[in-house]
Amino acid sequence: MICSEALKLKAWEPTIMAENKPALAYLRTSSKTNVGEDKDSDKRQMAAIRAYARHAGYEIVLPPYYDAAITGADAIDARPGFAAMLQYLADHQEIRTILVETASRFARDLMLQETGYHLLKTRGIDLIAVDSPESFVSDTPTAVLVRQVLGAISQFEKSMLVNKLRGARARKKAAAGKCEGRKSHAELRPEVVKLARSLRYENRRLRIRRSYRQIAVALAVAKHYSASGKPFGPSAIKSMLTR
Repeated sequence: MICSEALKLKAWEPTIMAENKPALAYLRTSSKTNVGEDKDSDKRQMAAIRAYARHAGYEIVLPPYYDAAITGADAIDARPGFAAMLQYLADHQEIRTILVETASRFARDLMLQETGYHLLKTRGIDLIAVDSPESFVSDTPTAVLVRQVLGAISQFEKSMLVNKLRGARARKKAAAGKCEGRKSHAELRPEVVKLARSLRYENRRLRIRRSYRQIAVALAVAKHYSASGKPFGPSAIKSMLTR
């Protein structure tokens, strides 16, 4: 949800700078005891985000998206506030940045951080923890390992999908004799193919065959033309006789 009752800032003022870059702010508070008008968790997070935005040249274009009483172990796309923000970003491609107070406000678990960050990157969205802007692109051994595992999983899923599609095509071809591709002349004009085959031999007993060009001329005389309205070419006749 966007901007809970506790976060309906009475005097919302966007961070405005010349030639600034649009961004959204995301806040999260784990415990219900830290949520409410008399609490400062959301205010502290927003103050840090505002300060960074002014310094780095970002304009926070909306009140913050806030997940109150949501644990940092919850998947990011299962959080109401974050899910609403993702939907907004999908509808507003001009905004490609999310600002959070710290990496742990986004997610406490490293694996969740990396998988969530990977999800955002695939959508072209930058995530910045304002206390350490490089935290989501750091190359600690653990972070590198997680990224490598994610890459391996992605490649595995792609390979599995390719194999499934290949298997489906093979089954369809075995059942129907063909899968995908342009329809053959036999499928589109079976009567023309039948006539072309009957014209193949000028003298079947002596095995005297007509050329592809001669067959094309015979088809034209019988008023059988290609889809373009022109006589069939030799290559089209060859295709009819060899399939």
